[in-house]
Amino acid sequence: MGGTVLDWALETFSGYLAADELYEGPYCVLSAVDNRHYKRILYEVLDHDPNHEDIKIFLRRLQAALAERALELKGITTDGSALYPEPIREVFGEVPHQLCTFHVIKDLTKGVLRAVAS
Repeated sequence: MGGTVLDWALETFSGYLAADELYEGPYCVLSAVDNRHYKRILYEVLDHDPNHEDIKIFLRRLQAALAERALELKGITTDGSALYPEPIREVFGEVPHQLCTFHVIKDLTKGVLRAVAS
């Protein structure tokens, strides 16, 4: 799994990754970014909402790219979606998985605002 952009993105890979999905109309873009250097490593455009199998396939592509370069994933951050924990465990085993504080605070704020509004 090569390519100039992928090689560039991984040449300074920190070992820490942020994985997320963006919904744009009928499409969903899965994205993996180096969480320290802010370089997009991989993306995948789906024409449907992702499921665990889509996430596993995406993470296996990432795993293959890292393995080809003898790179190690030290940790992964996600938005707290139920899409990620199981596929992460299946593909990367016991790699540390944490939730993005931005998304946690966003969800808490949304809940507080709903409670105040009612």
